[in-house]
Amino acid sequence: MIKFNTHPDEYQHWSLEINRHLATLKLNVNEDGGLYKGYKLKLNSYDLGVDIELNDAVQRLRFEHPEVRTVVLTSSMDKVFCSGANIKMLGLLSHAHKVNFCKFTNETRNSIEDATSCSGQTYIAAINGTAAGGGYELALASDYIMLVDDSSSAVSLPEVPLLAVLPGTGGLTRIVDKRRVRRDHADFFCTVTEGIRGKRAVQWKLIDELVPRSKFSDMVEKRAQEFSEKSYRPLDEQGITLTGLNRTIEGDHIRYDNLTASCDRQSGVVNLTIQGPSEDLPLEPESIKAAGDKFWPLALARELDDAILHLSFNELKLGTWVFRSSGNAELVAQVDKVLIKHKEHWLVNEIVHYLKRVLKRLDLVSRSLVTLVEPGSCFTGTLLELVFAADRSYMLDGNFEDSTEPPAVLQTTEMNFGPLLMCNGLTRVQTRFLNEPKMIEKIQDQNGKDFDAEEAFESGIVTFIPDDIDWDEEVRISIEERTSFSPDALTGMEASLRFAGPETLETKIFGRLSAWQNWIFQRPNAAGENGALKLYGTGKVSKYDKERV
Repeated sequence: MIKFNTHPDEYQHWSLEINRHLATLKLNVNEDGGLYKGYKLKLNSYDLGVDIELNDAVQRLRFEHPEVRTVVLTSSMDKVFCSGANIKMLGLLSHAHKVNFCKFTNETRNSIEDATSCSGQTYIAAINGTAAGGGYELALASDYIMLVDDSSSAVSLPEVPLLAVLPGTGGLTRIVDKRRVRRDHADFFCTVTEGIRGKRAVQWKLIDELVPRSKFSDMVEKRAQEFSEKSYRPLDEQGITLTGLNRTIEGDHIRYDNLTASCDRQSGVVNLTIQGPSEDLPLEPESIKAAGDKFWPLALARELDDAILHLSFNELKLGTWVFRSSGNAELVAQVDKVLIKHKEHWLVNEIVHYLKRVLKRLDLVSRSLVTLVEPGSCFTGTLLELVFAADRSYMLDGNFEDSTEPPAVLQTTEMNFGPLLMCNGLTRVQTRFLNEPKMIEKIQDQNGKDFDAEEAFESGIVTFIPDDIDWDEEVRISIEERTSFSPDALTGMEASLRFAGPETLETKIFGRLSAWQNWIFQRPNAAGENGALKLYGTGKVSKYDKERV
C-alpha cells in the first residue's frame, strides 16, 4: 500500500534547509530507496516516492514557514540536477500506476506554481548540472530558471527520440504556453536527445539565466534575495505544525477524524461521509493559529486529500465514489464567513488555497462522482462544492418515513463564488452555468438562504430530487448502471465534461495527459516487448510500427 503522509524526518531523497526568508530544497535521491523492487534511482532519477516527499515539503513550506519567501530547487549531486522519471520503473510498473504517477507529479508541480502565484513564495530552479525529461519539467514549474554555464550542463526533453512517449508532467505545454518558446524551436528541442545548453538555451527562453560555475552559488543567492524583497509574506510570523494524520484502516473501512470511507468491493463503490464541525470554531486569526492543523477546514482538507490519493492509487477497481455529509450546516456557514473575513491573513489564505487544491484534485480524479443530499446533511458553502463537483447529485425531496431529522437544505456562501476555482479558472457554479450569468447572479443573491429540494432543483444546484418512495430505487439503479459501463469510456467522458469553458495551462496539461497517456503509453512502439521503454539501456534498437494512425 502506498502511503502519502510523510515528514521531513522520514525523507530519503530531499533535504530541506531554512535560512530566514530563504529555503533550499536539495535533491539527492537514494538509489536504493525506490517504492518497488527491480530498479535503482540512478542520477537523481525519481519515482513516486521522491515526489511524495516533494509534495510534503511544498506543503510544509507554506504552512510551517510563513517567513520563507523564496525557495531554491537544486541538487546535491555534482553535475546532475535531475535525470527525470526512472525509465526502468516506467518499463516495469503497470499502466495504471504510470498514469497516476504522472498525474500526481504534475499536481505537485502545480502546487509549486500555486505557491508562487497565491502565497508570494517564489521558486527558483538552480540547475547545477544536467536536467533531463522530468528533471527539466520540475524546473519548468519554477518561476525562474538558472543554468550553470559549463561544457556539459543542459536542459532536455528527450522522451520522443529515446522512449517513444511524451514528457509526462506538462513539459510540452509549459514550454510553449508558460515560457513562450517558439514552436519551431520547441520542435527541435523536443527531438534532440542531448538537449540545449549555453547561450542558445537563454535565447530560446528555455532558461532565464546562464551563470558560470564559479559564480553560481553567489548569483543564486542574489536572485533569491531579489525575489524575496518583492514578496508580501510576513517575516515575523510563526507557522503551524502539520502533525501526522489520525487514520485507521480496518478491513473495508477507512476512518479519519472528519471523514469516513466504506469500500463495497462487490459493487465497486466507495461511500464517503464528511463530518461537519460539531462545535463553535475559532473566529479570529490568532485563535485559528492556536488551533493549528486541528482547525476543522484545514483538518478536513488534509484528510480528504489523503483519502483521494489513497483511493486513487490503492483501490483501482472502486470506480464510483458516493459523497454524503453529516453535521450542523450553520457551523459550516460560520466557518466560511471567518475564512472570507480574514482571507488576507497568511494562514487563512493558505487554508483557502489548500481547500482549492484538494477540490481540484477531486475534479481531476478518474472516478465517477455522485453526491447524495439527505436529511442531516451539511452541504453548505465549501461543502456544497462537493455537490457542484459531482457528475450527478441527488437531493431527497421531503423526508424519510419515521425520520426525526428535518428535510435537507442547501446553502451557498461567498466561498462558492471565487476562492475555490477549478483548473479552468472558473468557479464550479460558473462552470455549471456557462453563458448563463443570470442563473449565477440569482443563486449568489440568495447567499445565506436555505434551498429546499424543489428550490435547489429549480435553481439548477442539484440534478434530481426523488421523494421518499423513489429515493432508494432511483439512487440504486443510477449507481448500478454507472458501475456497469466501461471504466475507460467513463474516464474519457468525465474528463471531457468536467471542464467546460476556457482552456488554461492546467486544463491543457491534464486534458492532453488523459488522452496521450491512455494511448501512447500502451502502444507497442513504447510499451511492447520491442518498444523503447522496454529496451532503453539494453543497447538494442526499437522496431517501430511506422503506420501513422
